[in-house]
Amino acid sequence: MKIRLISSVVVLLWVTGINGQEISEKSLFKTVSYLASDKLEGRGTGTEGEKKAAKFIAREFKKIGLVPRGDGGTYYHHFTFKKSSDPHGGVDENAPQISSQNVAGFLDNGADRTIIIGAHYDHLGLGYDRNSLDANPEGKIHNGADDNSSGVSGVIELARYYAGNGVKESSNFLFLCFSGEELGLIGSKRYADYPTIDLSKANFMINLDMIGRLNDEKRLVVGGVGTAPDFVPLLKSLNSDQLSVKLDSAGIGPSDHTSFYLKNIPVLFFFTGQHTDYHKPGDDTEKINFKGLQSILGYVVRTINELDKRPKLTFQTTKSNEDNTPRFKVTLGIMPDYTYDGEGVHVDGVTDGKPAHKAGVLKDDIIVGLGEFEVKTIRDYMKALAAFKKGDTTKVKVKRGTEEKIMEVTF
Repeated sequence: MKIRLISSVVVLLWVTGINGQEISEKSLFKTVSYLASDKLEGRGTGTEGEKKAAKFIAREFKKIGLVPRGDGGTYYHHFTFKKSSDPHGGVDENAPQISSQNVAGFLDNGADRTIIIGAHYDHLGLGYDRNSLDANPEGKIHNGADDNSSGVSGVIELARYYAGNGVKESSNFLFLCFSGEELGLIGSKRYADYPTIDLSKANFMINLDMIGRLNDEKRLVVGGVGTAPDFVPLLKSLNSDQLSVKLDSAGIGPSDHTSFYLKNIPVLFFFTGQHTDYHKPGDDTEKINFKGLQSILGYVVRTINELDKRPKLTFQTTKSNEDNTPRFKVTLGIMPDYTYDGEGVHVDGVTDGKPAHKAGVLKDDIIVGLGEFEVKTIRDYMKALAAFKKGDTTKVKVKRGTEEKIMEVTF
């Protein structure tokens, strides 16, 4: 029988099953603390720090007892690529070749289907790739505690949980940690194209990316819920921790689950939202909510256990949030709160020196208008931005508490 979790138990220091197996807050802290330490220098793809992180993950997989599922009987799934000079990532055939690796471990239950659990372990290194949001990033260590040491700690803890729970599930498990995500999902794309298991037997893929900043409102985004008909009712029924869960149907998004969705595999993407330390040197271990991280993993365990009892999922295609995404040449300089489910765009942070900061926009303002455009959703906001070019001046309308304010902004 599957481990059953009771909501009153989940809020304790660990998530414990009837056989005593636990997801340990102490172990989560240990993993995040090492991966986000200065000695790894931000785990930039292809760097020595990234290789140290890969070795750490492989050692943990070996201690847990996972079977190596990389190349040649190792835990490492190697790939090479040519790093783009484009700050949005991708491949540039004229650039120097970079060597990197994913890390793969397999829990073999002798089943005819497999659950994939993954997270990327790379980050921004010393800020030379032009995707940092710091004003002067070069040479600064971007430790990436939330992005994505938090997700990797979740993968390792779930591996430990399922390898040690004394239960033989109806599925095998493939635990994957990807590199190259920050440069354009490169590692997960390479794995999906050159897998070390038969992906036709994959039941679903769970992606853990930035799950370490559960806030006081307990806001959690779960993406990909439209990729299988079972997901929405199940996720709603299993939310026994009073999480404020926002469900997003799209299978395509800005993280590694996309690579598996494109192979017709149902996916779920767990994410606690962006914050003011996103892609900045301040994303450090002491800002991680480990009890919140533990609570999210309890939710993941309940979801996996219930899905494991059911027949193999039916894959569904979804409309992408990136379909017809408007392109824009300007930025307002805010950090949208993607977990916000009200009307307008909740400002989770404002970047110093950018147009919003100069105009007087503050954290926790709700943007409801930009120029002639009414803003009710993130997509409305993006469409509005696409109408402007550098040097344009317009009005931004915000709700601040019970007041409405209109400010002049110049891009």
